[in-house]
Amino acid sequence: MSRDAFLATARRVIAREAEALAALGPALGESFADAVELILAAEGRVIVSGMGKSGHIGRKIAASLASTGTPAHFVPPAEASHGDLGMLAQGDVVLMLSNSGETPELADMIAHTRRFGIPLIGVAGRADSTLIRRADVGIVLPDVPEACETGFVPTTSTTMTLALGDALAVALMEHRRFTPERFRAFHPGGRLGARLQTVADLMHSGDAMPLVPAGTPMSEALLAITRKGFGVVGVTAPDGSLAGIVTDGDLRRHMEGLLGRTVDEVMTPTPRTIGPGALAEEALAEMNARKITCLFVVDPAGSRNAVGILHIHDCLRAGIA
Repeated sequence: MSRDAFLATARRVIAREAEALAALGPALGESFADAVELILAAEGRVIVSGMGKSGHIGRKIAASLASTGTPAHFVPPAEASHGDLGMLAQGDVVLMLSNSGETPELADMIAHTRRFGIPLIGVAGRADSTLIRRADVGIVLPDVPEACETGFVPTTSTTMTLALGDALAVALMEHRRFTPERFRAFHPGGRLGARLQTVADLMHSGDAMPLVPAGTPMSEALLAITRKGFGVVGVTAPDGSLAGIVTDGDLRRHMEGLLGRTVDEVMTPTPRTIGPGALAEEALAEMNARKITCLFVVDPAGSRNAVGILHIHDCLRAGIA
């Protein structure tokens, strides 16, 4: 088989799976909305289950639900038949996946949900399958061929199921108005966790802030710049608000007679600031856009009192780039 043939096969598979996804959206109907409402009404968790390839997809769907505000976990149907049915409880809702809808290992879980009145959402490729007929809500996948030429390797069917799970997770997330702050609470590690850190997580506060009151001689302000190590000093008004900032550029512009001046004469008034609740990624973008290295953090209540300072290096050390 030639290299060109490899590429041709890959492109055919991707095209077929793209066609399957294009068919999935229009095929969704009232049953999808019913499934979302059933999950929203559940007092417990979403129990996702499936066998084989559907099980692998189910694990991902459970993880997506759990990380976006819908408590969920995956229960293997084969294990459920050997004691794990005890993981299903009143108030839960079961999301069961099976392309054929006739997977034998699902039988005990289906029977258990019927016996104890646990709502069951079935996802399958056949409307007349046992799973769809016995489910409270049945979502039928479009009848499209698998991507392989033999037609029996789960490819387009698993891709559609995965996309359907993402659609459920996002619909639930948007209904619950799931915020970036809550998302971050479930993703504290890695690149994603870094991107979701707030300014308050990284800023320096208290005595670490380089601040001097208005009227301070520049000789004292230079000492504050040196001691604090941020390369700038903030100037506070009598009411405590941030009136200005003295930067390296301000020093260069007022080099002549600098030590005989006060900070009021040298500072840049009403400097750029940010709130503590803003994402650190936003602060980094602001610093890059303005070609500055620091941002003072001000009280979000509107007083413009400085509550912290953020240096561009703080963002870079946190993995935000």
